[in-house]
Order: sequence, then structure tokens, then C-alpha cells
Amino acid sequence: MSSPLIGRRLALSLFPWSHRLFKLVSASGCRQVSKAAAKAEVEFDYDGPSMKTTVPGPRSQALTKQLGEIQNVAAVNFFCNYEESRGNYLVDVDGNRMLDVYTQISSIPIGYNHPALLKLVTNPNNMSAFVNRPALGILPPENFPDKLTESLLSVAPSGMSRVQTMACGSCSNENAYKAMFITYRNKERGYSAPSVEDNTSCMINQAPGCPDLSILSFMGAFHGRTLGCLATTHSKAIHKLDVPSFDWPIAPFPTLQYPLEEFVRENAQEEARCLEETEDLIVKWRQKGKPVAGIVIEPIQAEGGDNHASADFFIKLRKIATKHGCAFHVDEVQTGGGSTGKFWAHEHWGMDDPADIVSFSKKLLTGGFYHKDELQADKPYRIFNTWMGDPSKNLFLCEVLNVIRKENLLDEVARSGKALLNGLYALQVQYPGLLSRARGQGTFCAIDVCDDATRDKILVRTRDKGILLGGCGQQSIRFRPSLVFKEYHVHFFLNVFNDVLAEFK
Repeated sequence: MSSPLIGRRLALSLFPWSHRLFKLVSASGCRQVSKAAAKAEVEFDYDGPSMKTTVPGPRSQALTKQLGEIQNVAAVNFFCNYEESRGNYLVDVDGNRMLDVYTQISSIPIGYNHPALLKLVTNPNNMSAFVNRPALGILPPENFPDKLTESLLSVAPSGMSRVQTMACGSCSNENAYKAMFITYRNKERGYSAPSVEDNTSCMINQAPGCPDLSILSFMGAFHGRTLGCLATTHSKAIHKLDVPSFDWPIAPFPTLQYPLEEFVRENAQEEARCLEETEDLIVKWRQKGKPVAGIVIEPIQAEGGDNHASADFFIKLRKIATKHGCAFHVDEVQTGGGSTGKFWAHEHWGMDDPADIVSFSKKLLTGGFYHKDELQADKPYRIFNTWMGDPSKNLFLCEVLNVIRKENLLDEVARSGKALLNGLYALQVQYPGLLSRARGQGTFCAIDVCDDATRDKILVRTRDKGILLGGCGQQSIRFRPSLVFKEYHVHFFLNVFNDVLAEFK
């Protein structure tokens, strides 16, 4: 990040009279399906997309070729100019400026180059945290307890006062699984010390030291790409192909019919079927000698297609876990951080005791998991790696949380999400053969397209018009804007999106 850029951003953030008023203007030729965007004071945003080349442009193509000599680049969309990106807008290396409604797979909390975060970087008191990355498990910095209290513990899920930091979503879930297994075995042993046989057999990957325990997951789930996480990931074959896995139970996740109000009875029956089969699987795996130590589930199956279930489903699933002595792990890697209108998506369930473990990453800028006291590791090095997170990310998270509170961004998400979902409802009525099953909480929304090929074409054409979206599942488009995505951004997007859809009518 260049010094001139930091200076420009800080000027905007430190001097109120330098704020500018931006008005989003509909792209030429767009059909107006949404109300005109109102003027709004935006501290660090652009005034709209600006497209100079096709995407990827020539510079992106050249860099892709260069990187292709080093690693696989088949998934690379284009190369970015992060120094010039700001607010809700991502700029690529060819100078194309796009309204980003995908935000690095839902991981940008308050937009690109937020002035508060740039100011934090330039504070001399913070320099050590960026220069020195410690091995937190053995040599944490002096202010680490205070910063954890100020950041992660200030937004801890109900009933949890312990948090273990990690680097990413996959290692957060992987270590959460280990915590569930360790706790299960400690209970089985009556909390006595492991036997000599336990210690010797584990060294050759044999029982009882390496027990035949399992974790129950759900079809359509995505929990990561490491080995344990892959055993609980069931969204796309490409993630799992050719990788050995475990014989762990896979329960059906409810397939709801939309609109929800027209299929209340059918959806209730579907959820009851899935819950019954889940409990049957727990019993079956215990009889197989591979008892279920934990259940892992996403509040909304994101990568698997934005699949929802009712609060009642999760409440009953939690009770099943408790009944059978299974730890209940809620994976909030993608849903956590405010995009559903509440800081944690599981808060929509209205439970005082929603989980035993809650994992996080993405919008919280660091990975990790919250857990109840009983899942605390009983010995050193059992839940451990070199870095176990990064203290500098806690500094950023503290500031992000300050911005969320100061600007009431969860209320903003609720307003923007309502406008976005209502707009998607209107578009699926306008294009009934093209769109269906609009759904969402807050701005965490999705809509289905008639088939995957058409979905992919829509994503490309929308990008060509300056709107960056993402797909999920077999044929869904998912919307993952930052928390500073406002109603006028929604209306601008809806008009451009409608213009693209009209090309497929």
C-alpha cells in the first residue's frame, strides 16, 4: 500500500469538510426496476462502476500467464489493484472498477481501504504487531489477553467465554473437531490419564489411541479443504475427488420449497424427515462402533447453494445432539460477522444455549472457535500450531467492531437486505422461467437460475457491466456485500442486474 494512497484516505477520514457527496447513476440502457438512488454521504466510496476493458483485461491476462508458470491458475478470475479499491468497489489491474457484491467470498467486513483501518496501520504503537508475528501458543505478546477481550470476546456467542484463535476457516474447524474428539474420549475415560496402550497405539494409527469416533455432517455442507474438514464437506466433487476420507455419517439437509408461506406443511414435513434420519444415523453409527462425537452444521449452507432451514429445525437438532451426548458445532465461518442482520446467524434461532462450539473466520479477519469450558484442551500442544492466529488481525477486528457499533451497521444491513430481497422477489416474478427461489437473511441472499450454464453467463455479463457477483451450489447466485453496502447500492445493482436478465428473456 503506497504512502500517497494512505495520505489520501486519511485526509478523507480526518477532515470532515473533505467528505464528498456521491450519487450513483444508473448505467446507460438500464431498465429502471428500482427507485432512484438517493444522495448519500460516503466517506471513502466511488460514485459508481467504470469499465475500460473486458474482464479479464490484457494486463490481467499477462499476469495470469506469468503466474501460470509458477502455480495452477485455473481458478483465477482477474488480478486486482487493491491500492485503488475502496468502499464497495474493487478495481482490477486494467483499471476496471466494479461494485463488489461478493467481497472476496464474504470476507471484507467494512469495505476496501476503510479510513479507520488505514489510520490504525500508521499508528506507531501498532507497528510491532505487524512486524513481529509470534508463536502465540508459547510466546504471546503482553497485550494479547486485553486485545482478545476487546475484540473476539466482546462479540462472543451466548454461553461462551473461551476462544481459540487460528489462521483460517479450515484450520478453525479442523481443530474444533479435535477438541470434540478429545473431550469425548476424556469423558469415556472418566477424565483419568490415557493408558500406556492409548499412547502406544496412537503412534501407529490404531485404536484405542486413535479411536473410531465420527462427526455427523449434512449433505450440501462445506466446512473446509483439510482432511477432517473434507470428510464433512459435501458440496462439490471437485473439493473431495481423489482424497481419502473417513467413514462418517452424512445426514440430509432440508430442501425447502419456496415461497415459504405457500409450503408451510411440506417444509415442516421435510425438516421432520431430516431430523428423524439424523437421529437414526447417530444410533446406527454407535452400533457400528463409530459413535458420533459431534455434529457440525452451518446456519445457512453457503458454498453448497445457500440452503436454509427454519429456526425450529436447528432448535430440535440441538436437542438431538444433547440427547445423544454429541457436541454441537455451529460453523459460522461464512455467516458470522453481521451479514445476516445479526452478528451471528444462529442468533436468529432465539436460543440461550445454541452451541458447544462456534467457529469463525472471513469477516472476523482471523480464524478460530469459541467453545464451552468443558471443551478446553486438557494438556498443552493438543490444540496447537506455530502461529495460532495473528495478533495484528485482532487490532483490525477491534477497529472493525468499533465501526460496526458507531455506524449501526447491523441496522444498515437489515435495511439493505430487505431492499435486496424484495428486489430479487420482484425480478423472479418478472423472469419466471429464468429465476426462482429468492431467499436470504440480511444481505446474505441468493437466487436460483434455471441452469448452471445460464447462471455462469449471467455472472460474466453482470461483471462486464461493472457488478461483481459469485455463484454457489449447482445453479445459484449468492450475494455477499460488505456491511457498508447501502440501499442505494442495492437499487443501482438491481437496475443493472435487470438489464442483464433482459438479454436472456
